[in-house]
Formats: sequence, structure tokens, C-alpha cells
Amino acid sequence: MRLPKVLLAVALAGSIGLHWAFLQTVAWAGMIVRYAQEAPVTVALAKTFDGEHPCKLCTQITKAKQSEQKRLYKVELSKLEFPRVCEQFVFCAPSFCWNMKAGNVTSDVLTQAPPVPPPRGSLT
Repeated sequence: MRLPKVLLAVALAGSIGLHWAFLQTVAWAGMIVRYAQEAPVTVALAKTFDGEHPCKLCTQITKAKQSEQKRLYKVELSKLEFPRVCEQFVFCAPSFCWNMKAGNVTSDVLTQAPPVPPPRGSLT
């Protein structure tokens, strides 16, 4: 029962682009570790997030996001043409019908006497 919920969550995350955020976080973590081996952590953090020192994964993620956005938002506008329909609506009465007498329900109820003894309900 748990697997379908996990698969649904992964599908929803992928549909709104969370996979790119996950990959970008992995790339940043790798960059921080790599730069921290050469310099202090503060310098490594600055290099990671300044945008001037992207890693291969960061450039691939950027290219993939841009190509995905181009595919998603490519809309071709064309003139919509609707053919003219020259039909007229003609209402025809049915060829048969049943004549039914409508009864007056309220008058039937009012002409009957109340039940004796009165019914006991939840009023007592």
C-alpha cells in the first residue's frame, strides 16, 4: 500500500520540476566539497553560489531546464475555423401522449379523519 503513494509523490514532484531542484542541490553539495578541499569553507561557499564557477552538472541542468521550457511553452497559434451550419431547429410535438388526471393530494388528506387514538411519537 505504501509503494503507490511513493510513486504518486515522485510523479507529482517530477511534474512540477522538483527533480531539477534535487539535482541542483546535489551539484551544489559536490561543488562545496570540491572547493573546500582547496580553500576554506567560506571561500568554497562563495565560489559555489557566485554563479561564476559552475560545474559540469550545473551547466547540464541549466541547458536541460531551458530546453524543457522551450518544449513546454511552444504554442502554435492558428486561425480557428468553424464551418457554418445552416440547420434550423424545429420543435415537433409527440405523436402520442397519455392523458392523466392530476389528483389534488391536499384535498384528499384534509377530508380524512385523524387516526384514533392519536399516534404516540417522540413528544412524550
